[in-house]
Order: sequence, then structure tokens, then C-alpha cells
Amino acid sequence: MEKEDEYHDNMVAMLELIWGEGYMAPGGSGNVAKMLHNLETRGKRILDIGCGIGGPAIEMASTFGADVVGIDLETSLVRRAEKSAEQHGLSDRCRFQTVEVGSLPFADCSFDIVVSAGAITQTRDKEAILSECFRVLQPGGYLSCYDWNRSDSDYSEDMYYWFKMEGLTYALETLDDYATHFRHCGFIDIETQDASDWYRVQASHEYDLVKGDLYQPMVELLGQESADHFVENWRAMVVVCNKGEMRQGYSRGRRAAGGELRP
Repeated sequence: MEKEDEYHDNMVAMLELIWGEGYMAPGGSGNVAKMLHNLETRGKRILDIGCGIGGPAIEMASTFGADVVGIDLETSLVRRAEKSAEQHGLSDRCRFQTVEVGSLPFADCSFDIVVSAGAITQTRDKEAILSECFRVLQPGGYLSCYDWNRSDSDYSEDMYYWFKMEGLTYALETLDDYATHFRHCGFIDIETQDASDWYRVQASHEYDLVKGDLYQPMVELLGQESADHFVENWRAMVVVCNKGEMRQGYSRGRRAAGGELRP
């Protein structure tokens, strides 16, 4: 059965207005640098899970000197990523493909680094995808991801309302849960960093933009109804960020050189 696209053109256009051309995750270009901090990237082969429309992959190739393969569930996003790589003259170093949920279509030990920004949070069986990341990594390779997380508390009505407004499939877990999953899947040197304080400020700034300077461009681009929906969506997100219910964080782990799939 074909998966229904969650990121329709209006949503993508909105996210680019906020986070920059080609980017569909908080932080835009700066988020790529955070995920790759202190990692050797030049000449390395990187897998970008949830590549979206290709902005991060293109940056990893052009700025960080990597060869990148980007994958996504949505064909429309992959096609836009391919077109963008061609426009940047990077088609030989940025390749994109649509994948199905399940095993990654790559041989064991195919990549030096695997990254993901905001994609694993939409996967309910996180250890399944993390195990696949472990499998396709070279011994000594790193998995580095940024994701939306949750607090330990039960969801409030505000949280459920934000889910409704966001219209995406989320399977949020705590940052500690991520560390546990990484460990279960065989990773070592596991590091996590809570980025909730940063995004709490960022989300408020974004809300000011969408109800202020970006509002009229959104109306012209998306129409009044969609623009008003996005403003309300960001207001709802600010509420759950300020309450500490919706959180963000970075997780990183390494596959031991010569390590087995499972310790």
C-alpha cells in the first residue's frame, strides 16, 4: 500500500520560509554542523535518513566534503532533492532515493556516518531502525541524530492539541530512552545533549515571525486558511515547549571497530 505523503507542498514551503531554503528541521544549516561536530567528514560516505528536500545533504557535500546518500519515504521530497542537487552541481556526490519502511536497502558496513534530523521520532520501533543504522555503519562509524523528544509526564490536552494541529505521525520518547535504545543496538561511546532550552527560545522567535514578518508572504504563498493554521500550530507548539512537554535533543553513538552486530 502506498504511503500517503505527510509533507505536502504547503508545509514544505512554510518550513523553508522559517528554516531556510532546502531545510525541513529546526536549526536549518546550523543543525547540520551540530550533528557533525568533531566528526571527520571529508571524503567520508554519509547516509542521511529522512533527507527531505535535500538541504542538509547538499550542505554535507559542499561544506563538509562528504559523499552523501539521502533517503526518504516520500517520493515527492526525493524528486525535489534530486533537482536541487543538480542545480548545485552536486549530483555526483549527493544521491537520493525513496525507501520503504523496514530494512535499509544497503549492504553491511556501507557508510562511515549515519545522520537523521527529525525522522526517527516518527518511527515507533526505534530499535529496528537503529539496528539497521548499526548494520550499515563501518566499524568505527558514527550515528548522529537530532530528534523531537518528550518529557516523562503523561501528555496534556495541550500536547494532544498540538499533535492535531501539526498533523504528523509522532512517536515521541525521552532522551534517556534514546540512550537505552542505542545501547541495546550495540552502540558505544553514547552521548546525548538536551537542546530543549535552545529550541524553547527558537520556537518563540519562529512564532513571532509567522504571525509577523512572514505572515503576509505565507498568505500570498499558501492562502489565508493555511497561513492561519500554521500560525495557530506554532502558537500551540510554543505552549508545549514552554511547559517542557515537547523537547528536543541530540544523540550520538559509535559502532566499535571490529564490533559485532549485537554485543
